[in-house]
Amino acid sequence: MMARRTKEDAQKTREQLLDAAEMVFHHKGVSKTSLNDIAAEAGLTRGAVYWHFKNKHDVFVAMLERQDLPLETLHKAIESPDEEDPLGRMSEFLRYLMREIANDPKRRRVFEILFLKCEMTEENEPLIARHRKGFLDSSGRMRKVLANAVGRGQLPESLDIDRAILHLHVQLTGLIYLWLLLPGELNFEGEADRVIDAYFNSLQHCFGGDDHS
Repeated sequence: MMARRTKEDAQKTREQLLDAAEMVFHHKGVSKTSLNDIAAEAGLTRGAVYWHFKNKHDVFVAMLERQDLPLETLHKAIESPDEEDPLGRMSEFLRYLMREIANDPKRRRVFEILFLKCEMTEENEPLIARHRKGFLDSSGRMRKVLANAVGRGQLPESLDIDRAILHLHVQLTGLIYLWLLLPGELNFEGEADRVIDAYFNSLQHCFGGDDHS
């Protein structure tokens, strides 16, 4: 019982520190945030931070991964070669993710930090590298989905899968960035549905392997 309580207390402290990091990163930006700032926001000591994290970048990565975890089971289901409706499941997943970004304050805050508060500096290169890895990992998952869709006849065999993935990143990333940059100017959920509809319609004829226009 004591060991379990100690483990639960440690996990509670870790979550408390990540909550505090979210608030401070969002308020001050990543570069200007220190471990002392995070500890103070959490009402804990700097030593408590070091007990759980090696440095500020370690805190940042843990903050991102905490947001990713709820989506892992969806990712695995969608990218499975046994999925009989890969395009339908991918569409459902993208719409779910857009709704989560729009309606979950914590998820929106993390995206604001990632898009607007993580400065492209040498100090933040480990964070940028983590962001780059996330882009490549998600591209790999989408490649499996689209390849399955081609194999099941949902998409033409001539589909240039890499180009199709690139355009999805461009369209959704651009929409998220504009929404965060111009709060109140966009009906984000409505526009996200339109962008996703347009994207899946375009997959049938806009990304052929011989089309370089």
